[in-house]
Parts: sequence; structure tokens; C-alpha cells
Amino acid sequence: MPITSLGNMSVDAQGENSSLLMPKLQYRFRVRFPSGFGGGDGTAPLTKQVIDVTRPTVSFTDIPIDVYNSTVHVAGKHAWEPVTLNLRDDINHNVSKLVGKQLQSQFDFYEQSSPTSGQDYKFRMDIDVLDGGNGNTATGVLETWSLLGCYIENAAYNQLAYSASEAVTITLSIRFDNALQTDESGNVTEPWSTFARTAGTLASSLAS
Repeated sequence: MPITSLGNMSVDAQGENSSLLMPKLQYRFRVRFPSGFGGGDGTAPLTKQVIDVTRPTVSFTDIPIDVYNSTVHVAGKHAWEPVTLNLRDDINHNVSKLVGKQLQSQFDFYEQSSPTSGQDYKFRMDIDVLDGGNGNTATGVLETWSLLGCYIENAAYNQLAYSASEAVTITLSIRFDNALQTDESGNVTEPWSTFARTAGTLASSLAS
């Protein structure tokens, strides 16, 4: 019997009659800083002035093992790449002040002194993928990336130009120690399914 609609345009190879699922859209997101950024001051101005952000990238070191006539490969230590956050620099200096406080907590440029430990300056950053709802009863969060142990690796106060009409921006490269991806219920999702048995504990700690 001929296929007339390729599974209602989802091109299902199993012969099931199913439609294409709605994709997550790039512009439906928000970035939050639940703790630590700029010494713990209110970070709502940062969330309001976000232009764009990259999602985490993880890679594993390759360990080749020579065995007889062949070589097999196993995964070694993992490494998270920094994420890039672009912010509009508002006219009330809210963004530049918060970024300046965070940089000063990482290194006192005036006194030329460093903090004694990472907990003195590291912060947490959450990237929420939203469902597009208006938040009348609750914000529709599809998934959250929680970046832990963050600090600013690079801060670029981008150019000024007489010929330009664009907003002034600040670009941050943010290095972090670990990332957790949770679904709308706060459960740790793939590829971290090995943590499923402790998802409740993780969700509680992230919410605090």
C-alpha cells in the first residue's frame, strides 16, 4: 500500500501516524543569577538586559588503549567550555555596575589583591528555556541549565562608534565547574540519567 503522507509529514519510519513535535525556539529563554553574582546584589537588571547566550558544550578527553592488532577508545576527563553572554549596557549603569562588582570580587584591581578562595567570588547562573506562555499562573519552563561554580573569564566592553546606531553592549565569557540540565519538574534529564535516583535532592538544592 503506498504511503500518502509520510506519517503526516513527520516521516516516521515505523509507520506510525504522528505529527511533527513543536521545536524549542531560540528566542524563548531567560538568564537568571540566583546567587553570588556581584556579591549577591539584586541581579534582575542583568536578566532584563540579556541579548543572547550560548548553551553549554562538554567534551571528553580521548584515551586510546592499544590491544593486540587494534586500538580501542575510552572516555577520559570531561571539560565544559565557557559560555558567552551578551548584555545591553543600560543608561542607568545597572549592568556595568553589577559586572564591575563581580570583577572586583574576583580581583581587587585597586589594592592588587586576590580572594582567599573560590567561594568568595563564584556564582550560579541559570538558563531557562521557556514555552512561550505569558506566565499568568506560572512561568512555563521547559528545561533549565544550571551552571555552577561560575566566574567571569573575560569581559569585553565593546566599541563606541560615531557611525553606529546600535546599543552599547558588554560581552562576558563565563567559565564554570559543572552544569546540570533539569526538566520542567526539576528532574535531572539525559544525559545525566545516572543521577536520577538523587534528582529530588539535586532539585531541592538548586531551588534553595
